[in-house]
Amino acid sequence: MSERIAAIILAAGMGTRMKSALPKVLHPVAGKSMLEWVLDAVVDINAEPIVVVTSPAHKFVREVASKRAVVTVQDSPLGTGHAVLSTANELEDWCSCGGTVLVCFGDTPMISSHSLSNLIIARKKIDNPAVVVLGFEPEDPALYGRLLFAPDGTLERIIEVRDATPRVLSIKKCNGGAMAIDASVMFDMLRQINDKTNNFYLTDLVRIARLAGRYCDVVNCNPVETQGVDSRIGLARAENAMQVRLRALAMDGGVTMNAPDTVFLSHDTKLAQDVTVGPHVVFGLKVVVEQGAQIYAFSHLENAHVNVGASIGPYARLRSGTRIGASAHIGNFVEVKNAEIESSVKANHLSYIGDARVGSAANIGAGAITCNYDGINKQYTNIGAESFIGSNAVLIAPLMIGDGAVIGAGSAVTSNVNNDELLVVRGKSKTIPGWGKRLRKRHVINKKTKD
Repeated sequence: MSERIAAIILAAGMGTRMKSALPKVLHPVAGKSMLEWVLDAVVDINAEPIVVVTSPAHKFVREVASKRAVVTVQDSPLGTGHAVLSTANELEDWCSCGGTVLVCFGDTPMISSHSLSNLIIARKKIDNPAVVVLGFEPEDPALYGRLLFAPDGTLERIIEVRDATPRVLSIKKCNGGAMAIDASVMFDMLRQINDKTNNFYLTDLVRIARLAGRYCDVVNCNPVETQGVDSRIGLARAENAMQVRLRALAMDGGVTMNAPDTVFLSHDTKLAQDVTVGPHVVFGLKVVVEQGAQIYAFSHLENAHVNVGASIGPYARLRSGTRIGASAHIGNFVEVKNAEIESSVKANHLSYIGDARVGSAANIGAGAITCNYDGINKQYTNIGAESFIGSNAVLIAPLMIGDGAVIGAGSAVTSNVNNDELLVVRGKSKTIPGWGKRLRKRHVINKKTKD
């Protein structure tokens, strides 16, 4: 957009109902803080500058916001109007040259750049509205401020619930929070807000603009975008709404989900075309799954890369630093951590592979594990291509298993194995005829003696 656009994100709320040491706007939704979701939306519409308003107590919010925006502090919690006014040092000179200031709330992670763009477009109309408000119609208006329209259909006022009559409360259209304001008059209007309770509502700008003879408008949006988070229940609702959005984007991109409502994605999950995801799969941060891979039920992946045609799960866990090669199989109750699993490897059940490389077409038997931790440091295991690791083998790192080597079942391997060698580690077998019968007889005698 060519128009000058600044953005203010209000993030000074204390969030006491969250009952958390973490500031409200830093709570994650799909692995990204609510504040960062809102920052993404305003960056997408090319807003510059961006100012985040915080409270004096929110050091961590300032640290996060300062990476992408200018930060200012609202010294006293005197309402949303006062919060916007507290940006005067950062924005008043900028506003003197005109343009639009977009005001958003840091606890509304579902707000979309599309809706923000619509606010800007409405502000650029020929009738030059002073304020454009984001409006919506919820199923239950509850405590939302109502939008009161003049007979000509223009926005007349925003009436907070505390000031609303029964007639006003019957209005369906509600205030969604975000608004676009004429920069040239914003600070003049803000200084006209007056409230005897020392709670200066930003919504009063509509009334002030109308008294000055200015026109105000409304842009409608999906109610889900206006969901503010002020409790753990609200956070859960936001997470659910974001998951619905992310799942839909994935399926629109060619991903099959057999039970989408049970799949959890992170904001940066990348699933290619023709990936199939089973029920109850969780994708943590930094997961890439390439074309045609299958992720079966109850698997958990984080910071992992799954290559073309690979098969994961069910009940598999891919931990940080894992790379799965093309057409590899990681089966049920297999855990992989910080390991390179090359193409066509099979580890189909009950294994742990950590801090390792497994060469192409190797087979890891049931119960085989790498012992990668010596009590102080993590050690590395290198398993060669086309090798065979027998069931319940224990590979004690540091260790190198050559290409084509065979490790007998139950072996505890402590030294390197060369290419194509067979290693079997077993205790000597001993058979004692009749020992079981004698044992049972002795137990019977002992029991009678005790009785």
